Amino acid sequence: MAEDAVCAGFFRAAEGAKISCLDQFQEGNLISFILGNLLEAFYNFFAAVLNPSMWLDWSNSEALMRFIYYGASVELFFVLLVGLLIVTAVGIWERSFMWGCVRGLEGFANVTGRFFAWAGLLMVLQQIIIVFMQRIFTRPDISIGFGIPLQFDISWFAEELKLFNALVVCLCVSYTFVQGGHVRVDLFYAGAKFRTKRVIDMFGALFFMIPFAIVTWLYGWFFLWRHLVTPNPSASDRLELLLRKARLLKWNVETIGFSPNGFNGYFLFKILLCAFCAMVILQAISVFYRALLEFREGPESEDKYLDRDTLGEGEEAYEGTH
Repeated sequence: MAEDAVCAGFFRAAEGAKISCLDQFQEGNLISFILGNLLEAFYNFFAAVLNPSMWLDWSNSEALMRFIYYGASVELFFVLLVGLLIVTAVGIWERSFMWGCVRGLEGFANVTGRFFAWAGLLMVLQQIIIVFMQRIFTRPDISIGFGIPLQFDISWFAEELKLFNALVVCLCVSYTFVQGGHVRVDLFYAGAKFRTKRVIDMFGALFFMIPFAIVTWLYGWFFLWRHLVTPNPSASDRLELLLRKARLLKWNVETIGFSPNGFNGYFLFKILLCAFCAMVILQAISVFYRALLEFREGPESEDKYLDRDTLGEGEEAYEGTH
């Protein structure tokens, strides 16, 4: 048993020892688990930065397995948590820094969303081309390009339309939030006082947006890698087991479609699922920071630095609904 073993080494077990003293401390109770991981986060961060080949050299199967493991690990969670706490502390001390974070996060959401929103137009144009090619020209396939063209069956392009839809849903989610375009059921928010609204925003970001995105990431991360490599990694696998599996590791990217000639890049949807989680987490941080700043500065700071799209003068009533 780990509690009966004698620890040796602080962050990592010394040679010949089964457990480090910090790991033994973390196994005590919930408080020691949290405090121990917060302390270990500093070591893990610098260990990862100073040894990138241990997790970024994907020509090495063990490095790839480490990347898979740490991508949804307790260690990564606490490293990011410590980083967020440090940034938040600096922002509380210096408001201009936190406003800079808000503008940066909202700017990233807007730029990403405005770019990938064009996928909606591409989806419509491609659907029109499919109808013309299938109904008017009676072609079984579509060829795009010169020299060596991109040529697939019409059913491939028809199923690929879902990818454009996924791009809009996953990568425009934060942009839509910044623009105030999400549908909400308002039971008490509209009639609340200004600072009460800010408290509700902070509570929602911390206890709804972030936990939802983290849980989805934990499922989505291993769901992604189970369709990219074999043997399949599992969320319940410890690092030692994954490193043993690394001896048999090989790429096995999923290229199976729902129909014989249908779209075969469904692994892209798994990548977009993880991207969606990252976008939601970043937006939740932005929402929390903005609400905190507006709570401290009062009503005069409402929508400060907020970059929203406009339909032009006289169209204000329709903005936020498009």
